[in-house]
Amino acid sequence: MNPEIAKLGHVSLVTPNLEKSLWFFHEVIGLEITERSSDTVYLRAYGEFEHHSLVLKAGDRAYMDHIGWRVKRPEDVELFERMLKASGTEVQKVLKGQEAGQGDAIRFQMPTGHNLELYYDVEKPLAPEGERSVLKNQTHKAWNRGISPRRIDHVNVWTSHDPGTAHNWLADQLGFKMREYIRVNNEQVLAGWMSVTPLVHDIAVMAEPNAPTPARFHHVAYWLDNAQDVLRACDILREHGIVPDSGPGKHGISQALFTYVQDPGSGHRVELFSNSYLIFDPDWEPIEWTEKDMDLGLTYWGPTEYVPHQNNHPMDQTTEALSQLSPLAALSKG
Repeated sequence: MNPEIAKLGHVSLVTPNLEKSLWFFHEVIGLEITERSSDTVYLRAYGEFEHHSLVLKAGDRAYMDHIGWRVKRPEDVELFERMLKASGTEVQKVLKGQEAGQGDAIRFQMPTGHNLELYYDVEKPLAPEGERSVLKNQTHKAWNRGISPRRIDHVNVWTSHDPGTAHNWLADQLGFKMREYIRVNNEQVLAGWMSVTPLVHDIAVMAEPNAPTPARFHHVAYWLDNAQDVLRACDILREHGIVPDSGPGKHGISQALFTYVQDPGSGHRVELFSNSYLIFDPDWEPIEWTEKDMDLGLTYWGPTEYVPHQNNHPMDQTTEALSQLSPLAALSKG
């Protein structure tokens, strides 16, 4: 039996201002702290049982340390290690306890240089007394603080390399399926939304030709129950003196309601995400978008993120659209 990834587990981010980032993610976004040391904090959303979905680490600059994926069976960690090594991928062991709340894991890089981690064993601590939900199927009280998302949803990364190479590698090595993608000139795929779950995407990999390094972090998305919660999130951000990057609006690709905002302590970007759709069809055919679809695909309605220059080449228009979706100032090395 081939090993399988079950879900996105966590994203680990390094920040040059840990206390300010912690204020943002804990008090404003509303994630709960499960464990902390002098230089690392582990957080999760109110509906999450696993030890953490976000790690904040102190560092001298902002970058993404790694993306953690939980596999379906304990033996899948070792099976993936064997398969990856056989294909020429260098694999590093991460022993139990090196990351709090987590068992033995392996870490390796995508062709783009982004660090990935696979694990199965993870602690599921109870919420502290007074913060615990009365619901048996929920860990923390909802709306306990800040925006209060229910769970992590997906991660989006960018690369100055050909993203098609990463898409193929994720499919061949880790079993991800392409759900939607952007192709230009009937040839090059510049962006792909992929998943191992029924979500439209657990990960997106997109082109950013002008990125100073091939491994860039764009955003981590947290799930809100409905569109009204996204609007409420915008009010909460403004009450804390934070202006969203863009939104609220609706993507054509994924059909999601969104608002983007940057952590003032690091510049790391968070998408507050709701609605979208689920995929249950075993024979799902990936949806293709082209350079002609950018005004619809990236922003179905809401703030215009892309206004094409009429004289631009179609490929230039599409890469410009993706760059406008993510100003380089909002990116951090991964």
